[in-house]
Amino acid sequence: MDPAEEEGREKPPVVYTMENKPIVTCAGDQNLFSSLYPTLSQQLPREPMEWRRSYGRAPKMIHLESSFVQFKEELLPKEGNKALLTFPFLHIYWTECCDTEVYKTTVKDDITKWQNVLRAHNSVDWLIVVVESDAKKKNKTNILPRTSIVDKIRNDFCNKQSDRCVVLSDPLKDSSRSQESWNAFLTKLRTLLLMSFTKNLGKFEDDMRTLREKRTEPGWSFCEYFMVQEELAFVFEMLQQFEDALVQYDELDALFSQYVVNFGAGDGANWLTFFCQPVRSWNGLILRKPIDMEKRELIQNQEATLLDLRSYLFSRQCTLLIFLQRPWEVSQRALELLHNCVQELKLLEVSVPPGALDCWVFLSCLEVLQRIEGCCDRAQIDANVSHTVGLWSYATEKLKSLGYLCGLVSEKGPNSEDLNRTVDLLAGLGAERPETANALQSPYKKLKEALSSVEAFEKHYLDLSHATIEMYTNIGRIRSANLVGKDLAEFYMRKKGPQKAEVYLQGALKTYLAEGWALLVTHTRKQLAECQKHLGQIENYLQTSSLLAGDIHLTEDERKRFCQEILDFANQQAENQGQKVILPMHSFAQLKTLHFDPPNAVVHVGGKLSIELTLLSQMPIPVQVDQVAIHVHFSIEKNSYRKTAEWLTKHKTSNGVINFPNEVSGFPLSRNNLPALELYEMYERSPSDNSLNTAGIICKNVHMLLRRQESSSSLDITSGVTLEDGAHVLKCNNIILEPGVNKLTFNTQAKEPGTYTLRQLCTSVGKVQFVLLHIYPIVQYDVYSQEPQLKVEPMTDSLLAGIPQKVKFTVTTGHYTMKNGDTLQLSNADAMPILYHLESKAVIYSNTREKISESSLRIQSSEKITSISLPVAPAYHVIEFELEVMYLPSATESAAEKETTTNKEVHSKNKEKQKQDNCMATVDQKVTIDCPWSIYSTIIALTFCIPFNAKHSLLSAGKRKYVQVCVQNLSDLCFQLSDNSLKNSADSSDLQLVPLNPESQQVIYSNQSIFFVWELKWTKELPLSLQCLFSVSFCPATSEEQSFTLKPFTYEFQVENFFTLYHVKTEIFPPLGAEYCKTGSLCSLEVSITRLVDLSEVDRDEALTESEGYCTTKLMYEVVDNSSNWAVCGKSSGMISMPVAAQATHKVHMEVMPLFAGYLPFPDVKLFKYLPHHSAHSMQLDADSWIENDNLSVDKNVDDQTDSSSIRSRGSLHSAASGEHKGLPMPRLQSFSSGQVFNCSTGMQVLVIPSKDDHVLEVNIM
Repeated sequence: MDPAEEEGREKPPVVYTMENKPIVTCAGDQNLFSSLYPTLSQQLPREPMEWRRSYGRAPKMIHLESSFVQFKEELLPKEGNKALLTFPFLHIYWTECCDTEVYKTTVKDDITKWQNVLRAHNSVDWLIVVVESDAKKKNKTNILPRTSIVDKIRNDFCNKQSDRCVVLSDPLKDSSRSQESWNAFLTKLRTLLLMSFTKNLGKFEDDMRTLREKRTEPGWSFCEYFMVQEELAFVFEMLQQFEDALVQYDELDALFSQYVVNFGAGDGANWLTFFCQPVRSWNGLILRKPIDMEKRELIQNQEATLLDLRSYLFSRQCTLLIFLQRPWEVSQRALELLHNCVQELKLLEVSVPPGALDCWVFLSCLEVLQRIEGCCDRAQIDANVSHTVGLWSYATEKLKSLGYLCGLVSEKGPNSEDLNRTVDLLAGLGAERPETANALQSPYKKLKEALSSVEAFEKHYLDLSHATIEMYTNIGRIRSANLVGKDLAEFYMRKKGPQKAEVYLQGALKTYLAEGWALLVTHTRKQLAECQKHLGQIENYLQTSSLLAGDIHLTEDERKRFCQEILDFANQQAENQGQKVILPMHSFAQLKTLHFDPPNAVVHVGGKLSIELTLLSQMPIPVQVDQVAIHVHFSIEKNSYRKTAEWLTKHKTSNGVINFPNEVSGFPLSRNNLPALELYEMYERSPSDNSLNTAGIICKNVHMLLRRQESSSSLDITSGVTLEDGAHVLKCNNIILEPGVNKLTFNTQAKEPGTYTLRQLCTSVGKVQFVLLHIYPIVQYDVYSQEPQLKVEPMTDSLLAGIPQKVKFTVTTGHYTMKNGDTLQLSNADAMPILYHLESKAVIYSNTREKISESSLRIQSSEKITSISLPVAPAYHVIEFELEVMYLPSATESAAEKETTTNKEVHSKNKEKQKQDNCMATVDQKVTIDCPWSIYSTIIALTFCIPFNAKHSLLSAGKRKYVQVCVQNLSDLCFQLSDNSLKNSADSSDLQLVPLNPESQQVIYSNQSIFFVWELKWTKELPLSLQCLFSVSFCPATSEEQSFTLKPFTYEFQVENFFTLYHVKTEIFPPLGAEYCKTGSLCSLEVSITRLVDLSEVDRDEALTESEGYCTTKLMYEVVDNSSNWAVCGKSSGMISMPVAAQATHKVHMEVMPLFAGYLPFPDVKLFKYLPHHSAHSMQLDADSWIENDNLSVDKNVDDQTDSSSIRSRGSLHSAASGEHKGLPMPRLQSFSSGQVFNCSTGMQVLVIPSKDDHVLEVNIM
């Protein structure tokens, strides 16, 4: 039987399953349609179509399928009917009429009736299909062409919609023409179906949106709206658009949740009262049916409870998620649903019998898990345990609640009241559903079995708990595993199995300690203490009790109870003389600070040291402590006995207070190193209107704060608490530790030198000892044994020679005791007398620099020895006193400072000397001291600085000579100078040194120079060299009157070749006819060289030539302008033969050109001795040739100021002459001493005016 005939006989009921398809009615020739139905149903969904929807929603590709039924008027929707599943989206009329008469008599009337019915129901989605067959053409020869029938149908019914009539040619034949006809027809059919879907769904959505907007009006029903929007979801599901269908249910879920939240806030809707009826059935979720028709009917009839609505809504979401292949989202949504339902029942104040909700949650968890297992294989389930483990945990928790509620965990088993409650709960489950009746492990059977007996409950609960813990552990959620384990431990404690409970409690406690969950730690420790007490673990129980006694999260009475447990056990053990119990200190008390006296924690042998501890007692009541002991480790390092108090003090803390880090009782130190919270604001805004939806805070470093730490917690300390044995122990006995801060003082006397390290702190209460294993940071004190020492050091930065200077003597007695008669024997030195006063004092200090006493210093001095009597002083004290010493430079040392001025001085050496003169010269003076504690002498070197530096210079004014001495103060002090004098060592009456200095006293400040000048006057010829001695008296400018006389400062030097031999004069004349020199114009330069004295010993050298009593010497002159003001034209240098006779004059003329205007200084004129080469075979050459030679050598002794070592001619150079004389011996030049040549034109200037620049324009006029 074909589908059309079957549907024509009876109307099938609407079944809401996945098999529902869009309805298309078929009118006309039913036999024709039945023959084409198989091909049509197969070809229609083969090609996808793009479905474009309104409101900017993204287009989708869908495969269309349809349910073809025979056309009946009853199928057409009536006004107000919102059921889309029974809505016919398209109406097709089938005909294969080829005869005009048949068309006119039957077909046309039939189509007219068909369209009238559609028009009466406002249905405009229709299509007429004309099937053409070649077989009928052969049977009927008088038929018209097919276009005649088609044209008639189009003219009669499709005037404005000609595309609503299509032709299907030979549909049953396998030909290209038939295939093309099928393709055109299917394309038209798909297009019309999509158009109908779009139009009708759009209208339906508009109506649904209008209905939703009326939700604030009285009488609006959520159940009615639910059915309308679910109809839209059914349509999307029918079109296999499961995502869109799921959106509809999510919107219904969100709308209902918002109404429940508003109800809890006091804004309740009337229709919510239907869902507030008491819960009478708690059979859990039903996920094995695509649609739970029973609950859907309850919703439709407004008889559903909250659990019914939520169960049905989630079952539909679950079905769609399974179709979308997202089973793990089912578990996530299920967990949220179960928690939300519990809260919604509370908000709506729904009456729920005790345990009913636990049954519903338990059944729902297992139902979801079994539904997921039914659509996934085992490998997928194992790989996605993280999605389902929450349901396992929630089911375990609810089963535990049911066990406690029904008396299945109590020691005596369930009583009659518990049994009645169990029967009521099982009755609320109802009968098992048919779809799970044959399953061996259905949720219904598991719950019923678990509540049937104590043994069955224990089996099911343990299986669930162990499975949940294993899942949490496998995915790394150790905290959650520990939480389940903690519940399991509580169960074991109820069942009298403390040994099993301890394992889970210890694991949970480790995690809470490592992560710093204080309240969880406290609660777990209370359970652990009870467990340890039952197991008889005395040491562990005492440790846990001490931690709880100091836990601020407990009440005062609880803390006192645990503290009393420790005290009772300590007194009991003391009576029985049992073995001592050693516990960690941190739970009993905390070490806060430690203070040394002396503060630097350094004492000498025999000295006393006190240590003050600050302990913070964690106990809530005062505790009588038998003893508090500090165990000290003694060590002697290599050469440690050589460490002095000064060395140790530099390496110790100054205040003597050591602070210890704060530690939360029972928490590891690493917890205090966790980073601070990084909290940031978070806002979520609507993408449409940018309005604020939610606001909150987010922690960005939660991975750092909540990370799991595998390191052992403080519980592991119990196994390693050991007390060190040692001879060095500091003790305090019979102390009462009050709650809070306590200060304890330990006193000790140093006996053996070395380093003492405080290792452990032990507090004894009866036979219970609380031990701090390691005192950290490291705390040490040092005991030293010191040899006597003597140190001599100046009181200022540097000792100055020539004036009294204070020197401090420091005697460190060390282990030596100063007795009466002990003296320091100082060897006297002539250059450094020791000055002392009767009021000199010696001060005695303790080792901590506390002044002990003061006594007069007795000093006795002889020719070679100065004896200083030391005061009586005990060991490890310091004696300090001050003495004045004065260094007297000897004559030979002064002579070492002299300078010699000769014609061979090099200026470069003078520059180096000037650099050295900036620093004071130093002299080391050694003193030998004999000390009473040693048979060996001590040699001490004192460095003295010469405060002054002196230098001299020779000045000339024609034949008159002057000597200038410069004294420079290089020290930081100011001195007063007086009684300056300059003497000639020969002491000749023919020479007079006339001072030109003021006779009054002068003050020379730091880094200041003072000049002294004397004029040399003589009556007859003097020797070539004069030996001079300069002296000046000095004293500090700020000092008081001295009781002794200071030795003057002396400076010895030598002056050579100081007579003036030549007088040089330079003149510049303007051009002829001009009054002034002009720039750019040649001027005449005249150099006049005049000999002032006759032949003397100075002139007898290689340059001197004697011929018949007439003596001449060769000189070389050079005109140099270092300031570049003049251009010398022609030769700038030359050699002359100068008669050696008084007033002999030689003049040189040359031309110069001024380069600038203004008062210009004269060019420099330099004069040299012209010495021949030493070789006897040297050729006699013309002087000008020598002058023009570029390779003329200059003697090494020539002053740097005379230019470089080669003097070049500024005139024309004869390269041929240079080439001829190449390889010949060169003459030498020797400069005169500074006083032998006097240039009277030095410092003179000449006026140069600018040249007048006239521009003349020549004009030629014809």
